[in-house]
Amino acid sequence: MSTAATVSTLKGARLPKWSPYAIAAGSVALGVGISFAADLHSSIQWALIAGLLFVLGTYGIAARVEGRRQAKDRVATSLVWVAFLLAVVPLVSLVWSTVARGVKVLDFYFLTHSMGLVSDDEPGGGIYHAILGSLEQVALATLIAAPIGVLTAIYLVEYGRGRLAKAVTFFVDVMTGIPSIVAGLFILSIMLMFDMEPFGFAGSLALAILMMPVVVRSTEEMLKLVPNELREASLALGIPKWRTILKVVIPTSIGGITTGIMLAVARIAGETAPVLLLVWGNSLINANPFEGAQQSLPLYIYQQYANSAGAGAAYDRAWAASLTLIAFVMILNLVARGIARWKAPKTGR
Repeated sequence: MSTAATVSTLKGARLPKWSPYAIAAGSVALGVGISFAADLHSSIQWALIAGLLFVLGTYGIAARVEGRRQAKDRVATSLVWVAFLLAVVPLVSLVWSTVARGVKVLDFYFLTHSMGLVSDDEPGGGIYHAILGSLEQVALATLIAAPIGVLTAIYLVEYGRGRLAKAVTFFVDVMTGIPSIVAGLFILSIMLMFDMEPFGFAGSLALAILMMPVVVRSTEEMLKLVPNELREASLALGIPKWRTILKVVIPTSIGGITTGIMLAVARIAGETAPVLLLVWGNSLINANPFEGAQQSLPLYIYQQYANSAGAGAAYDRAWAASLTLIAFVMILNLVARGIARWKAPKTGR
């Protein structure tokens, strides 16, 4: 037997590289056919049928050509792809629907004007007052929650021992699952005790409560990823522990910490319940978060949609504001990635 024949025998039969695409195309076609035959009108149903046929078809064809062992490997890969598509398709559908409906009234005028005296059923108006309110409320909440969350995480990782650390960890876990309406009611009870009117900073306090546990948890995980060898090398040189944390631990993990803070900001940027309770909403521009009712993008979307009856100018404004909010969160994530790369420790080859 020649060398080429021996190598071919050892390798065994293999499916061509284009086979997954052919199986996927056949599964989609067969899934659509089954859906029509069974009178299934939902695209979700035929997509699930096509995914199931893709997995079964991959296993059957691969087992016949390559053997059961390789077929199991291909099935695992196909399951990963099906799960990926099941996760991506709803996201793409959401973004597509928001963009398609939001661009109808989204223009420079819409972004630079407030509602003013425009009623909900009239065309015109804008979201400048809502953008300004959201930026101020989220910024104030971040200024409160980010330092407290980062310092708490540093304490838990670097110093936390005994009952106090366990108690802090327990309350952080509890706060992670607190509904946003509970945080709003807590601040509202304090406002009622002092006979205070709705104002923007009250919403920031509630948002800070929701943001803190997310910052603590993400920062804690990033600090745990810093190798202990770096800490030990710094301490061996006689550098105090606080300076080691400041100059070694935090710079090493600053990328992950920044990303965690940005994710926490994105988590609170869409909150409506505490803003509805504490900020109250305002159709006019109020640039002072410490006095008077303010507007925010999530609250604006809720109010416009609630008054739209599913159509009309208010309905279009709600979708345009939703698109703006998605763009705002997307920009935050891009900024976080840029800062993470910029502040990441430089490594050699």
